[in-house]
This record gives sequence, structure tokens and C-alpha cells, in this order.
Amino acid sequence: MRILHTSDWHVGKVLKGRNRLDEHIKVLAQVVEIAKAERPDLVIVAGDLYDTAAPTADATRVVTRALSALRRTGAIVVAIGGNHDNGPALDALRPWADAAGIELRGSVRENPDELLIRGQTEAGERWQLVALPFLSQRYAIRAAEMYDLSAAEANQTYADHIARLIAKLSEKFAEPGVLNLLTAHLTIVGATAGGGEREAHTIMGYAVPATVFPPNCHYVALGHLHRSQSVISPCPTRYSGSPLAVDFGEEENVPSVAIVDVGTDKAARVRDVPIPSARPLRTVRGTLEQLATVNLPDAWLRVLVRETPRVGLREDVQEMLPNALEVRIDPEMLPNKAGERMAQRAGRSPRQLFGDYLDNRGNAEDGVRELFDELYDEVSSDS
Repeated sequence: MRILHTSDWHVGKVLKGRNRLDEHIKVLAQVVEIAKAERPDLVIVAGDLYDTAAPTADATRVVTRALSALRRTGAIVVAIGGNHDNGPALDALRPWADAAGIELRGSVRENPDELLIRGQTEAGERWQLVALPFLSQRYAIRAAEMYDLSAAEANQTYADHIARLIAKLSEKFAEPGVLNLLTAHLTIVGATAGGGEREAHTIMGYAVPATVFPPNCHYVALGHLHRSQSVISPCPTRYSGSPLAVDFGEEENVPSVAIVDVGTDKAARVRDVPIPSARPLRTVRGTLEQLATVNLPDAWLRVLVRETPRVGLREDVQEMLPNALEVRIDPEMLPNKAGERMAQRAGRSPRQLFGDYLDNRGNAEDGVRELFDELYDEVSSDS
């Protein structure tokens, strides 16, 4: 069986005020061309189809047309919601998706059986796929309660909830002669962040160990981290990465999709197919004289200027480099006041430091300093 694994499209992304819809159209058109050439049996889009929970009509049009075009290649298409997506809104598109032959799962709903998708290739190979959309900590307990967990179990960590959900959803993986697959939008402990993910959803509170995946799974297709990479796991597990660099934190990533060949008696073999359609993102730095030698006409630029700040400097750089989306003084040119601030704080009492804070904030309200003194005295006496 052959799988095309992609994720993190982030359609609708605006970079430093620049709309990138044309780039997304080109990128997704190339993904479709790869599907036509590779002829996968299954296409998995592992979350974050959109960059925002309220996508524009244009962004919705691009995503739905891309999914439809992938379906017309003859592959079964499965797409799940990510943390940037509006899961219930994706679920509201289910009637359209069902009519188009697309398996769309936006959120974890009351019927967990909907998250297990079954199919068969033209060659007769049977497969089953657990499709787990992004689940925030806020809703993890609510989702876990569907499986009649005890109160003690419901108080377990987010990772425990995810592990229990996956274990419940993959119970049928014991069936012989069936290819077992799983897709999810998760941060895995030990994986390398791609630089552009929303930090609030990639912190350790949202990270889960790879041991949540069942060892009898033949391939796990992950989304969320934008750098393509394999993950050490009880079963073959991989992030496909994003098909374009979402922001300048990802400029070193190689946009790609993953092509996976796997069978019940054949270990998963993965190869990345690059997606060069989107304009690259590059950071350049130097004096005006040095920047005048930069020759990157096809890239969006972040420019760090090694010049003394002055009026009109930004305009001079943008005239020289029209593709500069961000222009600022190189941080190395700015004075480092951290040591000075530490010296100013040295030897000063908490009362004095708090007084300095109030002065800097312009807070002259009566009683604030006295209240701090009372609280400080109370805490100090307790210790």
C-alpha cells in the first residue's frame, strides 16, 4: 500500500502583512501533481489545513479544491483538524466531504467509532486508520469521559488521556491481515520543533511520549511540527512537515511531503518528495553596502541592518531589497543593558525594587507601597 502523508498547510497564513494565497495555490497544486505521479492508495492530511479558526472564503476555497483534486487522483483522502483549525466547523463540512468521497474528521465527538476509518486498496489489501484530531487539554477530560473512565483516571495527565484514547480507538488493531494506520496532530516528546508552531500548543504540557502508539501499528502519520522527521517509537512514526515554510523561524526546513510504502508483511519505507513551489524565506544581515550585494530575487527576506538607527533607514533598505518583509536593526548592534540592570538591582531590598517598579510605571496610588510592606512582612515572618 502506498500513502501520501502531508500536514500543516496553514492556508490563509499572512506573513508580515503579506498574503501568501498564491503561494499556497502553487504548493497544493504541486502536492496534487505528486499524487498523480506517485498514485497513492491513501492521502493523509494530518491537521492544520488552515492557519486560523476563522478562515476566509478564499482560504476555504483553496482547501476544499485541493482536497477534491487529491480525491480525483483515485486515492482515498483523510484529513483531520489541527490546533489552528476550527474542529466543529470542519465537522460541519462533513456532508460536503462525504459527497466528495473525502473522510474529514475535525474534532473528537461523542461517537468514537467515527474516528476509525476502514478501506481496501484496488489490490485488495485491507486497511484501517485511527484518525485523531487535535485535542486540547481543556477538552481532554471531557473526551476521555466517553470511555467511562473513573474519577481518578480522569484526573490523570493530558498524555495519559491521549494514551487511553488511542488504546481504545486501536483495539481492533489485533485483527489479522489488516494494515493498521494512525494519524494524529500531536507534539511528541523528543521531536524537533520546526520553528513556526504556536508555542502554547507545543510546550511540554501538550507533549506526549511516543509510547502512546501501539506497537502493532504499521505507520503513524503525524502533523503539528513543521520539520519532516522520524520519531523513535514502538512503530514507524513520522512528521511529514509543512509543504512551505510558514515563517522565518522555519527558513532552514525543506518543505516536502512523505511517500510511504508499507504492508502487513513489509516495514514502512518513507521517502520525502520536496515541494519547491513556495518562495523561500531567508534572513540576511549587514551594512547597507553589504546588503547591496544580496541577490535573492525569489525569496521573502528578513533584513537585520548593521547600521546606526536613523530616520529613513527602513525605506532605504526596502528600496534596495523590494522583497524585504521585515527590516530591523541587528540585535548585535543594540546595547546590552542586562548587565546594567543587574548592577542596579544588586544589594537593593524587595521594598526598594517594588518602589522602583511603581515609579517606572507612574503608579502613585496611595497605600500600594504600604500594602506591599504588609504582605512582605507577613511572608517574611512565616518563613
